[in-house]
Amino acid sequence: MDGIWITLISLAVFGLLILIQLIIKAKKPVQRAVGGMVVGLCALLAVNITGLFTGVSLPLSPLSLGVSAAAGIPGVTAMLLLNLIFY
Repeated sequence: MDGIWITLISLAVFGLLILIQLIIKAKKPVQRAVGGMVVGLCALLAVNITGLFTGVSLPLSPLSLGVSAAAGIPGVTAMLLLNLIFY
């Protein structure tokens, strides 16, 4: 049952990202939405890889993956700042 809810929520977030791209009249809204998600996930990966050297990392959880995919680089930056404030 949990897998179905995660899939539905993921599809809803992806649909909202496409809708945002349509509102701002992007030429290729699906490609831009997927690109933003990939960039966010790559930023999370980069933070965790460089965390071996810097000591700064973010835990991989459904929440952190979702925030990085939905919000992109600003989402990863916000999670890093919240990690700095609360730990």
